[in-house]
Amino acid sequence: MNSMLNLTPEVEQLANLCKDNSRINSQLYIEKHVKRGLRDIDGNGVVAGLTNISEIISKKIVNGKEVSCDGELYYRGYDIHDLVKGFISEDRKGFEETTFLLLFGQLPNKKQLSEFRTLLAHGRTLPTNFVRDVVMKAATHDLMNSLSRSVLTLASYDNCCDDLSLPNVLRQCLMLISVFPLLAVYSYHAYNHYECGGSMYIHYPSNSLSTASNILRILRPDMQYTPLESKVLDLALVLHMEHGGGNNSSFTTHVVTSSGTDTYSAISAALGSLKGPKHGGANIKVVQMIRDLKQNVSDITDEQEVGNYLRKLLHKEAFDKKGLIYGIGHAVYSLSDPRAQIFKGFVGQLAHEKGRDEDFTLYEMVERLAPQVICEERKIYKGVSANVDFYSGFVYSMLNLPLELYTPMFAAARIVGWSAHRLEELINTDKIIRPAYLSIHQQNEYKPMKDR
Repeated sequence: MNSMLNLTPEVEQLANLCKDNSRINSQLYIEKHVKRGLRDIDGNGVVAGLTNISEIISKKIVNGKEVSCDGELYYRGYDIHDLVKGFISEDRKGFEETTFLLLFGQLPNKKQLSEFRTLLAHGRTLPTNFVRDVVMKAATHDLMNSLSRSVLTLASYDNCCDDLSLPNVLRQCLMLISVFPLLAVYSYHAYNHYECGGSMYIHYPSNSLSTASNILRILRPDMQYTPLESKVLDLALVLHMEHGGGNNSSFTTHVVTSSGTDTYSAISAALGSLKGPKHGGANIKVVQMIRDLKQNVSDITDEQEVGNYLRKLLHKEAFDKKGLIYGIGHAVYSLSDPRAQIFKGFVGQLAHEKGRDEDFTLYEMVERLAPQVICEERKIYKGVSANVDFYSGFVYSMLNLPLELYTPMFAAARIVGWSAHRLEELINTDKIIRPAYLSIHQQNEYKPMKDR
């Protein structure tokens, strides 16, 4: 018997009552100089803190004026282009190396990297029967909720859960970085088996493999993958690992950490933030949008036809009728997203290996046409370009990752950034983050029940 409260007409009526008495006139945000969404009217984020972990640059001062520039991203002061070029040119995976950099503020030498890889490998274990007793219970397509449940349950196995000393919190973060891929992939296998009738595969990770290689190993029934597949997934993890303290989930990590709560609660809160389609779920929408385009455009090589479809998207006449071209535009970047630029070359290589050159050509066309169409159809305050989500969903589809795993893969990368921000918050401040909200409600006189 389902004991959950059902959505009844009475509940819907109460929802309307809530809406009627909670709506705020949007004009009041302007009149009272309130930064809606902690953003200025031109979309710039309000400065809410300091961070030493990463930096995003989208504008520069030229002749005394602020102008847009190609996007730049720095991890601990290192240009993301240089970091990627470094580990790829020396033919090694970058996830573990970049994790060391973000957590400890310096690039590891050969000995440090070897020892750190061993440390993460030894952390890729779950408590006895955890997969059976936790991951396989109440399997659901919503793997982000499964991931959150698993993270919170891991707190029950930690005798030092509430110890906020730096060594203990670092231990917890390293453990979570190690097990996130296992929790995500095993949750998918449980869902695929119990809800979809598929076969169950629970493969153990290998201590000798990188994080990216292990993800492909435990996901696939035959545990096989190509070197290029592993390289591109590793690159995806590095590019999604961190993006400043102001993105919604990293800011959530700072806010929740500042309350003095435990690591598991803080990371679970970050997962809840990332799950939202305005944050971590955008790459799913890109894949679905392109699929809809291919179904509704007779010739996907015809730029005019593709452009007309994009206009229909903006006019809320196609796909999900939200008026958006997913994967195009970013809250910070305008001329370009450096992550998308780096990704694109390797996406093309993988598309060729997978026999999907035609799809890659279509993605390139949409990337080129979408900003033009948006500029023609919308009044915008800055330029728009493809963001990293535009290509990451395509990559995941070529790696045969199911849609349900797209956002959990984002989480398996961003757990590194969250961990770095949690440690930074604990090291630098003992103040709880508490922004002010301006009340606009008039005071009311209480009425006895008989007079209401």
